[in-house]
Amino acid sequence: MGKEKIAFIGTGVMGSSIVKHLRNAEYDVTIFTRTKERAESVIALGAKWAETVGQAVKDADLIFTMVGYPADVEEVYYSKNGIFANAQNGAVLVDMTTSSPELAKRIAADGENKGLHSIDAPVSGGDVGAQNGTLSIMCGGDEQTFKRLLPILEVFGKQIVYQGGAGAGQHTKMCNQIAIATNMIGVCEALAYGKAAGLDADTILQSISSGAAGSWSLSNLAPRIINGDFEPGFFVKHFLKDMNIALSEAELMGISLPGLEMARNMYDELIGEGYGEKGTQVLYKRYIGK
Repeated sequence: MGKEKIAFIGTGVMGSSIVKHLRNAEYDVTIFTRTKERAESVIALGAKWAETVGQAVKDADLIFTMVGYPADVEEVYYSKNGIFANAQNGAVLVDMTTSSPELAKRIAADGENKGLHSIDAPVSGGDVGAQNGTLSIMCGGDEQTFKRLLPILEVFGKQIVYQGGAGAGQHTKMCNQIAIATNMIGVCEALAYGKAAGLDADTILQSISSGAAGSWSLSNLAPRIINGDFEPGFFVKHFLKDMNIALSEAELMGISLPGLEMARNMYDELIGEGYGEKGTQVLYKRYIGK
C-alpha cells in the first residue's frame, strides 16, 4: 500500500504511540479521540484533528480503531457519525481494540456489504511495545487484505501473524490474555514469596527471569512492581473486560477455564477497591496489603 490517508480513532496509552510511528513514517494521519487534550502530543507531530469520527474517516483509505470496550467499538462503527455511515467505498477497516470475536465477524460482514474491507487486529506488548514499535499483532479477516496491510503494520509491529478468517485475531488475543492472567498471579506470588523469605527482589529476577520461569510479564512488569510503579501499561479495567470476553466465549464453546476464573475474580476485587485505572501489575498489592 502506498502512503494512504489514515484515520486513527482512539489515541490512548497505546494508540498515541502507534500514531507517532505512523507520523514518523510520513503517513498523513487524521485522528479522533474523546478528549482532545490527550492527543496534543500527536497533534504536535502533525496529526490532524477531527471533531467527529465521521469527519476523521470520510477521506481515509485506511481506518484504525483502538478504543476501550466492545460497546465503544459498536458506537464508533455503527453510530450516525460513525465509520459505516461515513467511510468511502473501498476503505480498509482495522479494529485493534481487544473486543468480541462475534462483533469482529459482524463488522466484517457489514463492511463487505458496504464495499469496505475489514481486519480484526488486536495487539499485545503493552505501552513498552507500542513505544518501541515492537507490538505483536494478531490478525483475522480476508488474507489478501491482510497482505496489503502488512507494510503499514510493520511500521509499529514486530510479530505480525495472520490467524485466519474474521474473528480469528480476537480469538488469538483471548489466548494471549488467558496466558497472561495466570502468569501475573505467578509473578506476584513469586515476588511475595521472595520478600517473605528475606531475599532481594532484583537478585531474584537475575536468576529466574532468564530461566524456565521467564516471561514478558516477569521481565517487564516485575521490575515495575519492585519499584512500586503500578501505573498502567495496560489498565486493570480493560484486562477485566478481556477476561470476561474470554470466559463468555469459553462458555459458548463448552470448555472450563478455572485458572482464568480465579484471576478474573482477583482483578474484580481490585476494581472494587479502586484500582481499575492502575496497571495489571497492581495485583501484587493483594499479597502485601493495600
